Parts: sequence; C-alpha cells; structure tokens
Amino acid sequence: MQRQAAVAGQFYPGSPDKLRNDLERLISVTAEKRHTKGIIVPHAGYVYSGGIAGKVYGMIDIPGTALILGPNHHCVGDPVALYPDGEWLTPLGPVSINTRLNNLIRKHTPFIREDTLAHRSEHSLEVQLPFLQFLRTGITCSAICLGHGDFDALREIGEGIAAAISEYGEDVLIVASSDMTHYESAASARRKDNLALDKVLAFDPQGLLEICRAERITMCGAVTAAVMLVAAEKLGATQAELVAYGTSGDVTGDNHQVVGYAAVMVY
Repeated sequence: MQRQAAVAGQFYPGSPDKLRNDLERLISVTAEKRHTKGIIVPHAGYVYSGGIAGKVYGMIDIPGTALILGPNHHCVGDPVALYPDGEWLTPLGPVSINTRLNNLIRKHTPFIREDTLAHRSEHSLEVQLPFLQFLRTGITCSAICLGHGDFDALREIGEGIAAAISEYGEDVLIVASSDMTHYESAASARRKDNLALDKVLAFDPQGLLEICRAERITMCGAVTAAVMLVAAEKLGATQAELVAYGTSGDVTGDNHQVVGYAAVMVY
C-alpha cells in the first residue's frame, strides 16, 4: 500500500530541490550528535515551525528506524491507527514502512488496528518524514495516528511500544508530533506552554494530560507526547531537555493570536 503525500506544496515545498534547500537552511546541524529515545517536534508549516523542529533534528543521531506518533486532527478512522505495510511518498522519494516493527507493535499492543483512513489527510506525521529522509538515507518508519484517550489507555500503548522496540533489538527514534497552544496571545501561550513543558521535563505524562485539561492548554499532540514519555522511560530514558521554543508570532510579527511550538529531546 502506498500513501501519497497529502500536504506537499502546502505545509512544505512540493519541489524536491526547494524542499532540500529549505531543510538545509532549517536544520541546525551540530558536530556532536546526541543519542535519544524520543523527541517532541512541531508540525505546522515549515515557514512557521520548521526552524524549531530543525534545531532538535540537527542535534540528534537519527537511527535507521523511526516510529512517528501524530494526533488525529480530522477525527476519522480508528482511534489508535497503525499504518499498514507499504510506503509513504514525499517529494524526496518513498519511505518504507518497517514491517517487522509493525508486527511487533501489533503483538504487544493488541487493540491497535491497521487503518489507512486516519492517516489519509493527516499532516502531523507526514511533515516529519522529509526531516528524517534528509538526515538518514534509507530510513524506515512505523506510523501511529492517535485520537483522544484516558491515561490508562495511553500508558498501555506506551508500554506496548516499549516492549515492541525492546524485542526489535535496534535503536528506534520515537517522534511525538505536536504543536503547543493555539490562537491565544503570545504571552498567554508562553505561560500555558511552560506549564505543559514543565510536566514533560519532569517525565510526568499523566500530569501533562491533567494540566492541559485544567488550564485548557490546546496542545494538539499531548496524547502523543504522553505515549512517547511512557515508552521512552520504559526504554531507559531518564532526562528530557527543552531544545527550542517559539511561536508563529516570531515569524509573522503578530503576537495577538499565535500558535506555540516546542522541540524537546528525551534521553
């Protein structure tokens, strides 16, 4: 099965040459790479959040396989949707779905369902692929689109992912795709996002979900971040570090209604 690029030419350039040029500009490559279990990265248009994402991507060692977790913005398809075997297309070429990792995820998290509908128009996973392709030739991936869920269910998903990666026996980068507060003033967004990020940095996924509900923090991928934190901790991660934070107002100059973006690495 082949998934066509749904948002090429919208969220990021549809031309391979233009896309490579943008990625080279957006990714801040460091000489010493950090070995990480997981990252949180934004998924807005590259003009708004690509520089934030590029900072964390440029700092880390990209292994041969990534597991991308994205929120289900369109609320269609299965609430825990694993993309089946095949490949995803971007302007940089195809990315193969990792069949062995998919099989292990299904084995250890039985209620995950193979589903393409949830992924068909979802941008949050797709926009991560060009970064990964640019930095790691031949990378393979698995992709899960997540709807809302209570913490017990999300913890089970995270633990299942950790068990799958452990049995897989090779490094897998868990990419949690999420923007932060939506359509509030820059000052309000920063205040709320700091509350959410404090929970992330404290390895408190349940607290992250609770603070987002209590403070009405519109972090669209809170569920993906929670699952990643559970899995990363099970895989031995002990620290989380905020790499970059910004808002759309930093690009547009309009701070009245912004979207917040954060890049975090977990190791």
